[in-house]
Amino acid sequence: MPELPEVEVSRLGIQPYLTEQVITHVKVYNEKLRWPVPQDVHLLEGEQVTAVKRRAKYLLIESAHGTAILHLGMSGNLRVVDQGEPLKKHDHVEIILAGGKSLRLNDPRRFGAFLWQAKGALHPTLAKLGPEPLTVEFTAEHLFAMSRGKKQAVKQFIMDNHVVVGVGNIYANESLFKAGIHPKKEAGKISLKRYQALAPIIKETLSAAIKQGGTTLKDFAQSDGKPGYFAQELLVYGRKGEPCVTCETSLKEVRLGQRSTVYCPKCQR
Repeated sequence: MPELPEVEVSRLGIQPYLTEQVITHVKVYNEKLRWPVPQDVHLLEGEQVTAVKRRAKYLLIESAHGTAILHLGMSGNLRVVDQGEPLKKHDHVEIILAGGKSLRLNDPRRFGAFLWQAKGALHPTLAKLGPEPLTVEFTAEHLFAMSRGKKQAVKQFIMDNHVVVGVGNIYANESLFKAGIHPKKEAGKISLKRYQALAPIIKETLSAAIKQGGTTLKDFAQSDGKPGYFAQELLVYGRKGEPCVTCETSLKEVRLGQRSTVYCPKCQR
């Protein structure tokens, strides 16, 4: 599943092609995505795109009339193409721009979404989200306060969108390793001092992934729209059985919330 850095790179990739462009048509080739595509998305037609933003893993295409909400799901991707280019299999939604380009949502597994938020309203999918991890609102003190009394594993805690948005499986694994925190440790038993180590590490890990993904931007319109999981050296994710980069102990794997969780039994406590 695309995580926050991949979604942010997608936003940065499509933004230059959409901002201040007029949308002439919205074509829905398959309305059966994660949720049915509402007819209201056609209210974008004739509207100028005022901004392309991100909230958690949702992309927001804003206009004076309202906002289209895009989610890439498990396997979705966005492509900017010339108008008239033949559709690919699994191209489900197309936003046609007056400038001669089109934005297409391709989603083989159809777990993505294309929703509508009226001006002045707040869509239910966005209503109960926690702070963005790269903002000043996300702090160690916030994590500490939210964790009191929590018996759930800290990895699941930091992946909870009500606590903080966008810390997906890959970056939760990596951040906890860098902070030396065992992923199964109860969130409520972690001290403020340890959260003071973890919060900036989460910020740094996500920021680095976004920065590394920036190299794909210059070719975004010609690419397949898949920034991918960037060419970075992952320290624990996907490395079960390999030696820890710090102490050379064999890395272990457990399942938490149906997700692969890799950690060092010596470095993480």
